[in-house]
Amino acid sequence: MLHAHLTTLHVVSLILDLFAEQPELTEQLLADSGIAAADLGCADTRITRTQELQVCANALLLRNDLGLELGRRMHISAYGMVGYAALSSATFGDAWRLLLQYPALLGTYFRLDLQVEGELAWVSADDYRHAAALEVFNLEMCLASLKLICDDLLGQRLELSAAQFRYAEPTYSARYPLSFACPLQFNARRNAFAFPAAWLDKRLPLADPVTHREMLARCRKQNAEFTTRQAWLARVRQLLGDQLSTPPGLELLAQQLHCSPRTLRRHLQELGTHYQELLDELRFEQAKDLLSQEDWPICRIAEHLGFSETASFRHAFQRWSGVPPSRFRA
Repeated sequence: MLHAHLTTLHVVSLILDLFAEQPELTEQLLADSGIAAADLGCADTRITRTQELQVCANALLLRNDLGLELGRRMHISAYGMVGYAALSSATFGDAWRLLLQYPALLGTYFRLDLQVEGELAWVSADDYRHAAALEVFNLEMCLASLKLICDDLLGQRLELSAAQFRYAEPTYSARYPLSFACPLQFNARRNAFAFPAAWLDKRLPLADPVTHREMLARCRKQNAEFTTRQAWLARVRQLLGDQLSTPPGLELLAQQLHCSPRTLRRHLQELGTHYQELLDELRFEQAKDLLSQEDWPICRIAEHLGFSETASFRHAFQRWSGVPPSRFRA
């Protein structure tokens, strides 16, 4: 699971707009997220990914095709300057290469890729490491939005050749053609959609070299700032990950990083996370790996991850993933 870095209220606002005709649901949608209704009117408000996912989980209880619906509303303008840099690219292929060059600026929960196989170009989403219960939802939102981005870039609807999904066919699969009007395959080997590779050479209607250079320079600056923060956070995660069996606590961790606890706490807050959240994420990552190994009993995993009691580990894993460790292993 990646750290819960800061993001905008865009997805949360889309969810609330989707249920705008039922204002009585606002409180239910924001429950346990730490987001107040008053925050919604502030353009500069930033929230963590954890807060965003909580609102998504709340909304998913009300509508099971939520991911598809949100994806169909997330135009390229939702991705900020990297979206405008892509719009001003010379060709469709250039735009895609730009988007894949700056995944951090897209704010996706997945590792995105584009591969040409014969006459088809496949856009895929992989390597999801967040709440397991929200994987299908996030994947639907991601791929549906990427398909919409294709349409926005080209200024016309891109006809798809195929779409594949690793999970079983959902009960609402009849709504998939709204985004993926092509042959669908579930229980497939990847999560991806395909289109004729010849489209990659298509010149974009909004291509503008002057605007593109300006937007590209801004993307590079923003990405450099993000990379610097990520490098520091990677050091924090490494130190904490090496001590999972006996977590050092925030004060000792700060000593190891040669800073004060207050400084460490402030830096983590600026990145949209905190000590306990990082510890939980690292424990969850390792727990999933160990649960895939049959020779590791659950009581041993609990001890290895620094839990004094197996019951405490079971409760924590249920909170992280939505299922108990025994069911996850099965």
